[in-house]
Amino acid sequence: MTAESNLRILLAARPDGRPKPTDFRFERAAVPEPAEGQVLLKILYLSLDPYMRGRMNAAKSYAKPVEIGQVMEGGTVARVEKSQHPDFAEGDIVLSHSGWQSFALSDGAGLRKLDSQAAPVSTALGVLGMPGFTAYAGLLTIGRPKPGETVVVAAASGAVGSAVGQIARIKGARAVGIAGGPDKCRFVRDELGFDAVVDHRAPDFPAQLRHACPDGIDVYFENVGGTVWDAVFPLLNDFARVPVCGLIAQYNKIEHAGADRLPVVMREVLSRSLTIRGFIQREFADQRPAFYQEMAGWIASGRVRYREDIVDGLENAPEAFIGLLEGKNFGKLVIRVAA
Repeated sequence: MTAESNLRILLAARPDGRPKPTDFRFERAAVPEPAEGQVLLKILYLSLDPYMRGRMNAAKSYAKPVEIGQVMEGGTVARVEKSQHPDFAEGDIVLSHSGWQSFALSDGAGLRKLDSQAAPVSTALGVLGMPGFTAYAGLLTIGRPKPGETVVVAAASGAVGSAVGQIARIKGARAVGIAGGPDKCRFVRDELGFDAVVDHRAPDFPAQLRHACPDGIDVYFENVGGTVWDAVFPLLNDFARVPVCGLIAQYNKIEHAGADRLPVVMREVLSRSLTIRGFIQREFADQRPAFYQEMAGWIASGRVRYREDIVDGLENAPEAFIGLLEGKNFGKLVIRVAA
């Protein structure tokens, strides 16, 4: 790819279950020129996140799906290459939502300038960005952990889950993580400082989870669904709170077979006075200033740690994204598009 080429990755087909490489199409185009009031952005980092799988479907959801032939959407960190906008200068580093491409035009709406001296700019896509804010707002607003309570979070080594557990401990709660494989479990326990961690791949996973939560579960931050939810649900205490952030185990399923368990679940929701609430992080946008301040302080003091899984090359985004949905990433998954 030359400096004058704009590599774009488009949605070629709607996936039938697990996404395939053929569901994506590569396109090369000339780098656009900014008009008056616009900036030309060169994408440095692209965030890959589970929510993107939903955007590939045509079904009605909380956000408009990506249309066939459109650039796959996604959060990005970019450098202003050319500016015809009074508020932005060449060389500014900004947070944008430019999608899976190497260059993009913007009228400045939604751009946020980043300070590369304060933190690595890639963290604006992770611990200091949407995933970190999702953890912060969902846990503190819906989960409301109290000192001494037990907070359990699935996908605990990921961008959202790792922040959830660490914030829970800052608030005085006991943090129990659920992760896949010994390496991720070791990271959650030894580097992130969770009080306990359970491997959901273990054959006796439900029994191990019960042992790790002898007093039951007061807050369960749901990122996964599936068999993890099946093991968690019986352990929820009366008045437990369940922020539902994601259901990654179910995103690629075409249909859900088996008996209808909704009546049983609803009976327990009633009898145990459970609070189960789905949420989208943008609902809590007014909390972002507090999040940026508190999270930056926690990172600086070492109370919150993070891990990034950086893949080089925009052309590798489809394969990396497919792996993300199968739990192959280790930490916040980011594509390094350019230096």
